[in-house]
Amino acid sequence: MARSGPKHSGIRVLVWLGVVLAVLTAVLAGGTLAGQASWAPKLALDLEGGTQMILAPKVDGGSDITEEQLNQAVAIIRQRVDGSGVAEAEISTQSGRNVVVSLPGTPTSETRALIQASADMDFRPVLLAGAGDPVPADQQVPEEQLPKPTAEPANGSDINWITPEIYRQFEALDCANPEQDQQERSDPAKPLVTCEAATANRPAVKYILGPVEVEGSNIVDSTFQLSQGAQGAVTNVWGVRIEFDQDGTQKFKTVTERLHQFYLAAGGESGADPKSQFAIVLDDQVISAPRSQAVITDGRPEITGNFTEASAKALSDQLKFGALPISFEIQSEQQISATLGGEQLRMGLLAGIIGLLLVVVYSLFQYRALGLVTIASLVVAGALTYLAIAILGWTENYRLSLAGVAGLIVAIGQTADSFIVYFERIRDELREGRGLVSAVENGWKRAKRTVLASKAVNLLAALVLYFVAVGNVRGFAFTLGLTAIADLIVVFMFTHPTMQVLARTKFFGEGHKFSGLDPERLGAVPLYRGAGRIRTPEETPVVRARNAGAAAEAERRMTIAERRLAEKQEQLAGSSKSTSKEDQ
Repeated sequence: MARSGPKHSGIRVLVWLGVVLAVLTAVLAGGTLAGQASWAPKLALDLEGGTQMILAPKVDGGSDITEEQLNQAVAIIRQRVDGSGVAEAEISTQSGRNVVVSLPGTPTSETRALIQASADMDFRPVLLAGAGDPVPADQQVPEEQLPKPTAEPANGSDINWITPEIYRQFEALDCANPEQDQQERSDPAKPLVTCEAATANRPAVKYILGPVEVEGSNIVDSTFQLSQGAQGAVTNVWGVRIEFDQDGTQKFKTVTERLHQFYLAAGGESGADPKSQFAIVLDDQVISAPRSQAVITDGRPEITGNFTEASAKALSDQLKFGALPISFEIQSEQQISATLGGEQLRMGLLAGIIGLLLVVVYSLFQYRALGLVTIASLVVAGALTYLAIAILGWTENYRLSLAGVAGLIVAIGQTADSFIVYFERIRDELREGRGLVSAVENGWKRAKRTVLASKAVNLLAALVLYFVAVGNVRGFAFTLGLTAIADLIVVFMFTHPTMQVLARTKFFGEGHKFSGLDPERLGAVPLYRGAGRIRTPEETPVVRARNAGAAAEAERRMTIAERRLAEKQEQLAGSSKSTSKEDQ
């Protein structure tokens, strides 16, 4: 019974892998039948083409737009397009006046409206704050304990703004996938449920905010600089200084008077009342939520915190230009062909097929019938990757660019490496004189550590490249990381279980000469040598094969230490023969 364990375990794992493939196929088939998905992956702008829109900026009051303002407006458009789920978009300026937006496929009316709208920045008081994850159903506030307004709100910080519906929306909000990115612009006279994105120093936070009390158009200027201490000395803390106009100064004074009372009531810096915070909101997303530590009467507040010079400049730019009264009108719109075209895609796919065929030929030449396991593993890895890309195209609007195709081609060789490492470990065990069943299990224990370390390096490189790079390079990094994950799944759930099953067959288990696992061809030294003789450790590294081909193979597989030991043994054997002749 014990010897049948690995085989039965392998069959169970193969069945589970079949279930995973069947579920993924059923999900994609369901989306296709519903008309929302397609069996073919979505292609990016460089391979499929799309829509190009030339936007002309419009400034309230008819003033001219500066290059700095235009660049900030482009950055805001890019954030909106990325946030709406449109992948592989290209946004640039033209002649220092217009903005060119190229989108894959045909943009929806909502996407057009999102691009054309002017930026909207405002200041709202914080009513409630919490972690950015959705609250599990079993931890949500019971219906009878939900906050219920008892009177009309007296000011922007009044908790009577929080209705049961707003609180439920707050509990359900997931800042990792904020739903408001696809919603219409919020009403400035009503409360808002939104998020502040995670940073390197802080996780994502979600808020219930009161109505708008100060508009971004009241900002005259914003600068960033090193803050000054109480005695006027410059510190090493970066801060962002805002300057309001006369109307904004009065409004902000009124707000900070109220918020500072919450700050003092909570114990100052040791307190944590969210109602002492005011949120700076750009396009319904919180970009900063500082705490009011003083009453600001001169309209020149300073925001401090864990800023670096770069993050302080970024916030200053957002405050300075985020509320620009700039909107865009679509000056022209046209369908454009693929920037690279189908010919490049065909050549890329041809390169991938050639690489795959070379891997197949090498596997069959080097491993004979065992190479069929490599081929089957590559097929399963390809199926998993293809289904994942097609489903991501449907659910996340992921589009495959030529750089992504290059990532898939590179992954063919990296995937084959995992199988080669595993097979060579099995062969090493066979050379030690073990049976195939034992060699498969021992070889797997040694190989999986190497495979995991290799794929960890691949994933780390893909993650760094994805977050550091821009444009199509991110597509390359994404597919590289995706195929590394698929490779791990295949090695653990297909290649190793398949070898467990094949080790029990007569063809592989008895080491047929075409199996690729023939101990004699590998130059193995059996543990039991017959006539009651057992292989000694000193005999292991010495090549003792029945034919020259096996001897050469065994010698080639030796490590440097084994070669030196074999040479030393041969020298000792030679000196012993010489001594014997002299004695005679």
